[in-house]
Amino acid sequence: MAEPGSIATSGPAANPLPAEATDLSREYETPLGLAHTTMQALKERIKQHYDLASDYYVSLWGEHIHHGYWPTDESKATESKETAQANLIRLLLSMAGLDIANSEKTLSVLDVGCGVGGTSRYLASELGARVTGITISTRQVELATKLAKVTAGNNEADVAVDGFLPVGKGQVRFLELDAEKMGNHFEKDAATFDVVWISEALSHFPDKALFFRNAQRVLKPGGKLVLADWFKAEDLDAKAFDADIKPIEDGMLLPPMCTQAGYVKLATDTGLRVMAEPKDISNDVKQTWDLTWALVQKPSLWAFALSQGRDGIAFLQAFRAMRRGYANGTFRYAVMCFEK
Repeated sequence: MAEPGSIATSGPAANPLPAEATDLSREYETPLGLAHTTMQALKERIKQHYDLASDYYVSLWGEHIHHGYWPTDESKATESKETAQANLIRLLLSMAGLDIANSEKTLSVLDVGCGVGGTSRYLASELGARVTGITISTRQVELATKLAKVTAGNNEADVAVDGFLPVGKGQVRFLELDAEKMGNHFEKDAATFDVVWISEALSHFPDKALFFRNAQRVLKPGGKLVLADWFKAEDLDAKAFDADIKPIEDGMLLPPMCTQAGYVKLATDTGLRVMAEPKDISNDVKQTWDLTWALVQKPSLWAFALSQGRDGIAFLQAFRAMRRGYANGTFRYAVMCFEK
């Protein structure tokens, strides 16, 4: 999300719509660049947004609220969004040297910005991990817990004293927690996690340096920080930024976006070691937004967005901006891994 400043306008003169824009999206075109007074106000808007919209996200994306990964031409032609989303998780596991087939140790995993818990449940079920998922959204905790019970095959699955639910070979629990406070929350368990996992959540955090310090703090020696996120390209000029990146920051409720190199510097500044350099997979994930743009062409969804005010409409309009950013090379997607 842009820092406080003047409101920019959008429309045919300022920001031409791509050819694939529909009459529905034109009808709900909205001004961009709404400022927030403080970063706390931004976090409150993010929490409200996910509390209200997460049920719709599940109906739209399924249990994994993140990009899909299609690494080959054949996969792009044949694999579903759900398969591609699992592909992304497996890619991250491979980068981190975590082998599902031969996992013997019960890993303790912190899934930061866990959404409705799809990745948490996957890591518990397939890796046999003991996973703690955290999210700022009350509703996402409710949905994640409910879905964990369904995955366990019992809507009334027993909850352990410490809040964990059995899922496949492992366990999960979900906590409502501002991720920027996780260092203090887990202070008594300092250096307790084998893995900190964060997928498409760090871009929401106003203080990204604090996140990397907290991750370093809660990881065990030899522990791994596994990361996937959205980035702006290096050395963008003002025209490209305003056309492609600003609408994404605005609609997705993001503070100023970083580059891939920026994340590496923030991580290494805390003493974390680069285990896997950033791998740019933009061309292999961008199909997500072709599929999503088709899915959101439902009047009922736009009506719901309209009922949520400007943020709801700007969110759906950001889908189109992300497609444009991928096409122009200004908006990037990368995965990377660090080690303590």
